[in-house]
Amino acid sequence: VALPQECILSGIMSVNGKKFDLGQDVIDFTGHALALYRTDDYLDQPCLETINRIKLYSESLARYGKSPYLYPLYGLGELPQGFARLSAIYGGTYMLNKPVDDIIMENGKVVGVKSEGEVARCKQLICDPSYIPDRVRKAGQVIRIICILSHPIKNTNDANSCQIIIPQNQVNRKSDIYVCMISYAHNVAAQGKYIAIASTTVETTDPEKEVEPALELLEPIDQKFVAISDLYEPIDDGCESQVFCSCSYDATTHFETTCNDIKDIYKRMAGMAFDFENMKRKQNDVFGEAEQ
Repeated sequence: VALPQECILSGIMSVNGKKFDLGQDVIDFTGHALALYRTDDYLDQPCLETINRIKLYSESLARYGKSPYLYPLYGLGELPQGFARLSAIYGGTYMLNKPVDDIIMENGKVVGVKSEGEVARCKQLICDPSYIPDRVRKAGQVIRIICILSHPIKNTNDANSCQIIIPQNQVNRKSDIYVCMISYAHNVAAQGKYIAIASTTVETTDPEKEVEPALELLEPIDQKFVAISDLYEPIDDGCESQVFCSCSYDATTHFETTCNDIKDIYKRMAGMAFDFENMKRKQNDVFGEAEQ
């Protein structure tokens, strides 16, 4: 970003940045596209968190060159597959294509999962809201529109992938609109085809109209698929029952909120925050065998 650092920071530390004539567009861009805030609450809070968020964006951009974001070849399904292989190395057991018939509780704590007459016993259970509908509450809705294109998005320098964040203020909304575009270059589409996912938090009775500003950027669209999903969140922290439930995927396409949810679940399970510094591996440690 070509803006002087002191200009950005001064604007953030002022009320809405207007004292320093930063301009509403620059404020929105900095807060929502760089710091990845989902609301404008950060404008009334101490600036250090915002500065750290911008620093993370800048350092990520410097490390990876063209983008601060990473995306796996063959799609996001490769992520759980990679973790499955790593878990197997550490002795994890996978039961594939097995239905969950019931969650077994004793004295208010989970002791196992029943599947096809068998019980896999456990001391702690991690699951998404669909497995425990009686332990979650609805927190809203999100609309996602998957669009198949035969061209890159206009004004992106013909990029094979990009992320677009439309700040809420720019479209008179309470929620940002997100667009994630990937393509044949990532082995997720046929040669010459592009896939764009537009999403936002539902605020009205006409969700498709809410995401129109994003769809206009994608025209012409070969085909689109619309899905409106309920958002759920757990009603307790799971420490008593030892059933730890994740939140539903929200409208964001950068997955920061999902990563924060994962870290929060770990903290509740282990009683302490995950120590990333302690988990940094030696360069020649391929299978996690060092210092075991």
